[in-house]
Amino acid sequence: MNEMPKSLEEQAAQDTRDREGDRVDVPTKPARIRRGYGGVLIGGGALLLLMTGLTVGAWGQYRTGREVAATAQARTTFVPEVRVATVRASDGKINVTLPATTTAFEAANIFARTTGYIEKRYVDIGDRVKAGALLAEITAPELDHQIAQAKATLAQDQATLQQTQASRDLAQVTNARDSNLVKQGWLTLQQGDNDRLTLQAQQAAVAVAQSNISAQQAQIQILEQEKSYQRVVAPFDGVITQRNIDNGSLVTSGSTFMYTLMHPDVIRTQVFVPQDEAYGIVPGVEAEVRVPEIPGRTFPGKVTRIATALQPGSRTLLTEIDVPNPDGALDPGIYCTVELFIPRKTPSMIIPADAVVFDQNGLHVAVVANGIVHFQKIMIARDFGTEVEVHDGVKPGDQVILNPMVDLADGNRVTAGPASKSRTT
Repeated sequence: MNEMPKSLEEQAAQDTRDREGDRVDVPTKPARIRRGYGGVLIGGGALLLLMTGLTVGAWGQYRTGREVAATAQARTTFVPEVRVATVRASDGKINVTLPATTTAFEAANIFARTTGYIEKRYVDIGDRVKAGALLAEITAPELDHQIAQAKATLAQDQATLQQTQASRDLAQVTNARDSNLVKQGWLTLQQGDNDRLTLQAQQAAVAVAQSNISAQQAQIQILEQEKSYQRVVAPFDGVITQRNIDNGSLVTSGSTFMYTLMHPDVIRTQVFVPQDEAYGIVPGVEAEVRVPEIPGRTFPGKVTRIATALQPGSRTLLTEIDVPNPDGALDPGIYCTVELFIPRKTPSMIIPADAVVFDQNGLHVAVVANGIVHFQKIMIARDFGTEVEVHDGVKPGDQVILNPMVDLADGNRVTAGPASKSRTT
């Protein structure tokens, strides 16, 4: 049966009742419908998060790969800037400072040359004497007796010579007279032979007497020379540095040490030069002597004598330097240092110590030429601390890298910074 159409008021009231009826039915069947929608939303959110994570991870990997590729490309194309120093030629002379000891230019130990007693001592330690000055007198009465005896013997020998000469003259006259008589037959041949041989014997006796006189004269000269040694004199100008006798001391010829005399006006300095510097040492090389106890003063000298051979144990060359000492400031026997200015025999270069690299390949330096690194092997001659002297591997004007990087390889390209000159040694 068809219902009749409702009026507007009725229709509005009906809608109001329907809405109220819907609010009353919310807690029942529509609750299950909302829980179904919530599960779908959670699943969709999780899927969205998963997709987002995958997208972010893929993007991170892509970005990391691009960064690695960019880093590799940068390494390939990167040209580092390095600090360099310029290699310079070493000076024409080597300055070497070595320890040394001073000695007197002349030194003599004076011994007694005759046996006796010291009658008078005239000098003591520290006295300056001139050549020929009397140092001491020795008394030896026995020597005077020996000289007197030798002179008496000489007189006897001279008398003997005169006697033998007279006998020779007589034999000569007799032989001359009898030889004619023998030829005439007035004397026998035996008598002629006796006269001739007697003359020869007398001539030999004269020769013996002459030899005895010469020997005795030589003996007298020895004794007189020994007597002259009773006066002990200085052999040269110098200073008495040691005395071992006093008045009344007994001295024995050849064994008693009396004085030490030194000539200090010129000081002789002995120094042992190592082998690597010894090849430039020649007489005339300049030197300077310094004494720690005399600061601020140098004593110039020159090499005057060198040993031909090096010492086998130390491989050093004995070198002597004469130093003028007119004011006596230097004393023999003191410690000093000697600076030698030795001309170089072989060329060498100076490089900073920071440029030297030591690894499994030995010693070398990194040389920059036209922006390319080249490693050159070197041989160090001397080490000055901040600088080293090398003989080969580099030449003057080369640029060497200071403190080269560990990963720097031969053939790498670099940019050389402002070159700095190495310091003077």
